[in-house]
Parts: sequence; structure tokens; C-alpha cells
Amino acid sequence: MNPILIADDESDIREALQFLLKCEGLRSEIVASIPAALKALEARDFSLMLMDLNYSWDTTSGREGLEALPKILAIDETLPVVAMTAWATVDLAVEAMKRGARDFFTKPWDNDRVICMIRTQLALGEALKRSKRLEHENRILRGETPGFIASCVAMRPVLDLISRVGPSDANVLVTGENGSGKGVVARALHDASRRASNPMISVNMGGFSDGLFESELFGHVKGAFTDAKTDRAGRFELANGGTLFLDEIANLPLNLQAKLLRVIETGEFERVGSSRTLKTNTRIVSATNANLHAEIAAGRFRQDLLFRLNTIEIRLPALRERPEDIPNLAAHFLDKHAKRYGKRISGFEEPAMNMLLAHHFPGNVRELDHILERAVLMSGGTRIQASDLGLHPTATAAANIDAMSLDDVEKLLIQKTLAKFPGNTRLAWEALGLSRSAFYRRLQKHGL
Repeated sequence: MNPILIADDESDIREALQFLLKCEGLRSEIVASIPAALKALEARDFSLMLMDLNYSWDTTSGREGLEALPKILAIDETLPVVAMTAWATVDLAVEAMKRGARDFFTKPWDNDRVICMIRTQLALGEALKRSKRLEHENRILRGETPGFIASCVAMRPVLDLISRVGPSDANVLVTGENGSGKGVVARALHDASRRASNPMISVNMGGFSDGLFESELFGHVKGAFTDAKTDRAGRFELANGGTLFLDEIANLPLNLQAKLLRVIETGEFERVGSSRTLKTNTRIVSATNANLHAEIAAGRFRQDLLFRLNTIEIRLPALRERPEDIPNLAAHFLDKHAKRYGKRISGFEEPAMNMLLAHHFPGNVRELDHILERAVLMSGGTRIQASDLGLHPTATAAANIDAMSLDDVEKLLIQKTLAKFPGNTRLAWEALGLSRSAFYRRLQKHGL
């Protein structure tokens, strides 16, 4: 069980409550102000909070505590908060309960009554947390997670694994083709976990030059290199207490793989240019479209790192393997972009939907999103026409290359290369004669 947070500006009150809880076998942490309490709640999980309502020596209204209650519950809506004050009135107790407090007691207190109250609220709080987790797991199993549309048979194993693994702290490796929605799976795992109220930080390992990897992950201190004008926190610091999503993990250079392994094993790292060791408590969700076992055989990826990353592996099907989801996904993206651009578009003409269903989607869900954004911008009516989609069969597109723009030709070439090497972007960028970072910039540019 997580500790109990005690917030009171009087040291004797804090110490008396802490001693009382210790005698009952309950751990606690003490703070002397509302800002300190909010900081503690953002940093770690608590099972219950005992909060004084008055913090200024000349106030008895309880206004400080009452105004803090919504902020506290915004951080953790399931946290039981028990209010306490030496200046109790019926109106103050009622107002505290209206604002989210679960119970209320006055100072001085009766030890037996307070312990009974705490035990009751701990049990109710744990039941509420279980209920919220179960509700979220059920939404995942029904394919109703916000932004995560999945109702076809091919997605059932994915939904089941998210439901079972999400609430744990296990590291997860998400595999699948580029653009298939690995980041959405990572978000679903974070939202299903006990870390959901803490940050989820994402980093695309394919989007940085080799020299920037270490600074991005671990941070740097002023003067560590030419452009280091100030101290900067890395992604591990920013994700402390939450989840770090490492997309395209296969692109991590070998020398940094050893450093990442150390952080996962010990929770310790140093900023670039510093000898001071920092600690982090971070769950790792990583993703790749590469075959990591082949990368290990080629000497480009450490086997011991793979063992640490894939406590659980979730394979995400390509969009062409789940065509039943295309209509719902298309409707979702249509609604999103119509609202974004202020257009009243209600659906698709039949030829337009048939064209989407027939498309191969080498860029997967991300490509569908990009196609629908373009269609919304091009549409002049209330429904999407086939001509709005900008899709052409490869044969005719190749035949009419003279009529295509340079961007369209580049996109077509990348699509054909991705289709030639499904699930292996390394071979794709090598075949195109591009560097890793240049390849990923073009994927982002074309929505692939």
C-alpha cells in the first residue's frame, strides 16, 4: 500500500499524526504547505491524504484548504482526502465534502475514531481505484479507448494484452510496421497503469542525429558541448514517475544501448557533462518496425537489452490485416479534421469508401489520417468524394508521372519501397540511398 500524505502547517500536529499512523502499521509522509502537498502528489502515489484546511496563522475560514481540494483531485481523482481543522463548523464540513473531501474531523481528535475513519477511507479508496481500472480495461476490450479504434478480430489479442499488462509496471515492446499505431498502444498502456496521472514522455529514436541521442535521453549541463547554453533535463528526468515511450528503438546506437541498459537495471544515469548520478523511476514502453532478433544477429542490437525491453511483446497488425477497421478509422479522422478546419462534412460517398477499402496502405493508419486531412481540405461539399482522396492505382500513377508534382513522385517512390520491404525500414532507407534521419523526415512529411 502507498503511504498516507499528511499536510499541516503545525509540526506537532504532523508528528502526532505520523506517530499515530506508525503505531497502526501505516506509512506516511508529511508536508507543511499546500504547494508542497501538490508537488508530492505529482511526484508519487498516495493511498490517502489528511489535510488541514488553514495554513495562515490569522485565518480560520478553511479557505486555503477548500480552494486546494479541486487541484488535489485533478492530480488523482481517486485519492481519498480527509479534511481536518481546529475551527470546525457544520457549514465548513459541508463545503469541504461538496468540494471532494471524503470525511472530516476536528482537532483535537479522538485516536480511535480517526483510525477507524482512515481504515474505512483506505478500503473505499482502493475499491474506487479497482473500479476505475476495471472500467478502463473494459473500454480497452470493447475498443473504446479514446483515439484507439479497434473492433476487428485481428486486434483482439492486442486489446487483451493491453488490458492485462497495462496496470502493471512491466516493460513492453510494441512491434509493427511504420504508422500502424504503436504510439497509440503505448498511450493506452500508460492510461491503464497506476502511472496515468504522471507524465508520458515520447521520443522518436529515428529523429535525432547520433550526437544528440545522449543529450535527449539523459540531459546535459551548461557547457557540456558547444550549444549547451543552459542545463537541460533529459527524457528520463521528465518521465520520472511515469512512462517513457522509446519509438523506433532499433535505431539506438550500440554505445548508448549499454547506457540505456544500465538505466533500466539500476534507475541511475548522469547528464552529459556531469558526474552527478541521478535516479529515475520510469516505465519503459518501446516500439520498433525492425526484426530485433535479426538486428542482434547482425551485431547492431544487444541481446541483453532486448530481454529487458520485452518483458511483454505486443505485435500490432498492419492496417491491411484489419480492413474491417478502415470505415471506423476513416470516420474518426474525418470528424477530427472537419472540426479542425471548420467544415461541415458528414460522411463518404460509396465510391470514396470503396477506394479506401481497396487501398494497400503502406503507411498504415498514419497514411489514412494524412489522406483524410487532405480530403477534408479538398472537399467542396458535405460528403467526401473519391476525387477528394487523391488516391491513384500504382500503375496509372506511374503512367501519369509527368503530371505529378515532385512531392507526389517522392511519396510514390517511398510507398513502393516500403511495400517492397514490409516491416523493415532499414532496408527501405538503404535502398533509397537516404540516411536514417532523412528517411524519417520524409515519412513525417508525407504522412507515411
